[in-house]
Amino acid sequence: MTDALTLEQKLAMSAGATMWTTVAYADAGIASLAMADGPMGIASGRVDERDIALLTPCPTALGASWDVELNQRVGALVGGEAIRMGVDMVLAPNINLARSPLAGRAFEYFSEEPLLAGILGAAWATGLQMTGTASVAKHLVCNDSETDRDRMNAVVDERTLREVYLLPFELCAQAGVGGMLTAYNRLNGQWCAEHHHVITSIVKGEWNFPGVMMSDWFGTHSTVATFSAGLDLEMPGPARFLGSKAQDALTQGQISADRVNDAASRVARAAARFKGNKHPLITGAAADDLLVEAATAGFVLLRNEDNLLPLTPGRDRHIAIIGPNAAAPCYQGGTFAKIAVAPDAARPLDAIIARFGDHCRIDYEPGVDPQPRLPAMPVSPARDLGDGCAQGMTVDYYDGQDGDARLIASETRDTNNLVWFAGVHDDVATLGRAARIVARGTFHAEQDGDHLFYLGATGPVVMRIDGRDIVAQVEPIPSSDVMGKLKSGDARSVAVPLKAGQSVAIEVDFAYDPARVHGLWYGIRRPDTPEAMLQRAVELAARADAVILIVGETSDASVESKDRSHTRLADEQIALIDAVTAANRRTAIIANVGHAFDTGWEDKAAALMIAWYPGEGFGQAIAQVLAGDREPGGRMPVSIARKDEDYPALSLMPDVQSDLAYAEGRRLGYRGMDDPRHTLGAGFGYADIALQAARIMDDPGDVLRIAITVENRSGRAGSDVVQVYRREPELALAGFAKLHLAPGESRDAIIEIPRRRLQYWRDGWRDIAAPRLFVGRSAADVAFDLSLPVSEPIA
Repeated sequence: MTDALTLEQKLAMSAGATMWTTVAYADAGIASLAMADGPMGIASGRVDERDIALLTPCPTALGASWDVELNQRVGALVGGEAIRMGVDMVLAPNINLARSPLAGRAFEYFSEEPLLAGILGAAWATGLQMTGTASVAKHLVCNDSETDRDRMNAVVDERTLREVYLLPFELCAQAGVGGMLTAYNRLNGQWCAEHHHVITSIVKGEWNFPGVMMSDWFGTHSTVATFSAGLDLEMPGPARFLGSKAQDALTQGQISADRVNDAASRVARAAARFKGNKHPLITGAAADDLLVEAATAGFVLLRNEDNLLPLTPGRDRHIAIIGPNAAAPCYQGGTFAKIAVAPDAARPLDAIIARFGDHCRIDYEPGVDPQPRLPAMPVSPARDLGDGCAQGMTVDYYDGQDGDARLIASETRDTNNLVWFAGVHDDVATLGRAARIVARGTFHAEQDGDHLFYLGATGPVVMRIDGRDIVAQVEPIPSSDVMGKLKSGDARSVAVPLKAGQSVAIEVDFAYDPARVHGLWYGIRRPDTPEAMLQRAVELAARADAVILIVGETSDASVESKDRSHTRLADEQIALIDAVTAANRRTAIIANVGHAFDTGWEDKAAALMIAWYPGEGFGQAIAQVLAGDREPGGRMPVSIARKDEDYPALSLMPDVQSDLAYAEGRRLGYRGMDDPRHTLGAGFGYADIALQAARIMDDPGDVLRIAITVENRSGRAGSDVVQVYRREPELALAGFAKLHLAPGESRDAIIEIPRRRLQYWRDGWRDIAAPRLFVGRSAADVAFDLSLPVSEPIA
């Protein structure tokens, strides 16, 4: 396929053509591949709220399902979305590990357990690729945190690297993913995009991986070292170090023609494989149903005193719904892979009222501010642009900063956060030169009192009300600091007294200097006080027969390039939990949190269920699970410590040399905790399911087969996860199976454990001596012990 190309043309294929596409040579039959970010759906490269796409549960929620077949179907759903949006390669799954609960992108990771992450990530990728769309597994490797990720050096010993952090990528390679994305960070002193040992020796060599090895966006640092390490494709385009920028190195013999041919062949093979026939498998109503099913499959029930749940409709005459996340749910984290959710997606509050409203009285109080950082911008456009938009700001784009600058474009944007990228938004924003953006709208006050107006931007900006300046940021921001400012999202605010019924004209005037990216954000907080909100919630809880308390995070709690400083919910939410549970013990807490977090308050409530970031099906899913129409099918994909210092890895701050030591080695998460509050695999559903027997089916060879008899002793259908662990050389998951059982049904689960899972690395893979296994329903549940014959001593 590349035989007809010159060496220079082949070299050009090693860099992207644009921000999201590869180089094409139509005469040679090599098509351009279009890419998009994942993993919760297809992210618009424009970061635009109008580019609506289906939003699946986050990978942690999918990890909580422990369901291989379900993950494959979710991947197929995303593949259908990719086809609809003209995308050939999806940058997903993210198979890094939840090494610390503080990791900013932990919600994008399937688990802290590498085997679970790898099996489910590979299943998701398989489903995606069944549609003809490529899966690009990311981020290779040890990009398990965000702090200083562009300079951080992960210091990891070879055994831990092989057994833990590379395992998910190896499983995805075996599944035939189309590519892998190298991480921003360094590994043992070398940039991941320049890591010959990982890219060439292991991935291309030992694993014989035929796919494309590409950089994360702007994640390359050199020409010769990057090419020589085995990287095939630098993204985005135009070229920075590879592609045409590598011509001198090629001419001087610093990179070989063989290496250029290898890179071009891999990109060309990907184009041939993933630019052909597409097969959307799950669309329309089937996709909507799957989003609800997948959300419920990830809900983890950890506490249910006196069987408070399910709240059978009609049993309680008055149900109180309390909490900020009932009306303002956190569907996803705040990375650049954020999905624009359909505006008619049912919120938990709406869906619960619809399900229970005919059976009892329902009242709602948020208890705390649902948007504590940046509130919404509830305005109507200043002008009718004929686009049918009745909400949002009219945004005007000018080709300069002076008063006589020419208006080049206008649009209505119903969002509180706008981002523009060079090469992506050139049709409206001329980021290559100094210019100006003006957003205008009309705000209608609904009550008397002080309204807080918020404003932030990546350059000088001013907000006016009825022509009067009220808040401004006057200092310019150097182009090198623009991305940092954008990611921080810091905003200034000012209080403005308004009367109910009063309408005011809002104008935001943003002047920017040349940069690759710019952003503007704003919002309005209506009058209320924390004390009044809490008091109303407590009074409602005291009157109700049962309380559904939905707490959690906003999307800016989990962001790219920033880790968290602690594991706690916001102080005001903990105060809300304390006050509501004191007023009514029959409280079921639903935690809308995307990662491991502190649950030291849980004993105060009758029930606790973790919903993670469940995607756009959250509303329907939580209503159905609360009513008992569906089971909470999840089990913990991460562990929760009793106190923060119990986590084997907590701090993600590199030292002064930018080194981040993975000192816990292979004993991350549950593997290194003696007594976690909730360990890997913990959780239960509504059905009474028991493990009755376990046995090794035949003599161990390359695959160990274990049969576990499982019985549903209840009168309702249910599911459970049967898990097999090895005890040596450290506690580790060896295999698992998700079972769905009808009422009264009993059957065997067959779990296959390849020999490799009972080996360790010491200059090669070696058998563990006499590995002791146990079967249970979590890493702390020993239902049956199993022993295998002696092999060789452990190192």
